[in-house]
Amino acid sequence: MTTGRHSALELDPALDDYQLASALVREAGQLALLMRMAGLQSQQKTSISDVVTAADHAAEAYVLEQLQRCRPDDGILGEEGASVAGTSGRTWVIDPVDGTYNFLHGSTYWCSAIALKDSSDVLLGAIFQPEEDKLWLGGTSRPATLNGEALTAYQDGGARNGTALAEFGAATYIHPTWLMDPLCAMPWHSAATSAAALRMFGSGSCDLGRVADGELGCWFQHSCPEWDWLPGKAIVRAAGGAADTVQVNGLQWFMAGGTTAVRELRAALLAGSVT
Repeated sequence: MTTGRHSALELDPALDDYQLASALVREAGQLALLMRMAGLQSQQKTSISDVVTAADHAAEAYVLEQLQRCRPDDGILGEEGASVAGTSGRTWVIDPVDGTYNFLHGSTYWCSAIALKDSSDVLLGAIFQPEEDKLWLGGTSRPATLNGEALTAYQDGGARNGTALAEFGAATYIHPTWLMDPLCAMPWHSAATSAAALRMFGSGSCDLGRVADGELGCWFQHSCPEWDWLPGKAIVRAAGGAADTVQVNGLQWFMAGGTTAVRELRAALLAGSVT
């Protein structure tokens, strides 16, 4: 496939789902990076920090084309508008550039991410951070890896799953406008003040990859679309960690990390309920 001056690889339909997911995020991420190096402009979506670039669209178009050729029976759902109804009962969920604000402003903290789900749950996730050459992969039938190496942060006799939230740094994200809404700000504040430290980097999938490999202790965020949640959820669980959701004050909150930290995040978020 060719997009402007930049060409990306045509993938082999014989690849298994994990190989295909890995190749898709790697190629999409490299395509986006090449386009940024050549110069990009952005368009604002919902706010000044919610932007989209030609690289987002080109990377999604590449993934869409490859999936329609390699997995013609599967459905496809993409952040930038891709929507294909499949017949297999499976759907690929695409985030061509997660962390577009970071991407546009020269940060390395952005990635391409993809998940495969069926009617009951997510089956696998793949996350590729091009400028750090990190590829996280995992799912229900394959343990989590980073660049092919097994992730062991949750495999040390379960100690990490038993670590309290108060001993972990938490990655999170909340838009400033949401902090003005008590229904959102109260549960967020309750969870944030329960952790040992806070980190806010601006890419949920990059955060979740680091929760899976142990660089970050845990993560929480509200109102995540599937493309921001499912790839990382699959990888964290495949690493032996936990992932959960909870409804508080009409908002859905998403959490990942060790079993104990996630349980305590849920309790802290519920403590911010106004009802």
